[in-house]
Amino acid sequence: MFVGGDHRILLLTSYLAGSTFLVLCDTLARTVIAPLELPIGVITGIVGGSLFVYALSKRTYEF
Repeated sequence: MFVGGDHRILLLTSYLAGSTFLVLCDTLARTVIAPLELPIGVITGIVGGSLFVYALSKRTYEF
């Protein structure tokens, strides 16, 4: 939706966005509870669940 339908650009963008998202989640997981490590799946689940609920509640569908 953000970069269009060209698969060459879409594949590269998804690699970069996914790796950046996981690095940010890992950094956040290590710094939230300083002496302990929070599992990265907790943070990605919270963010992913929130975005999923937002996508379901969106009324307009564009194809």
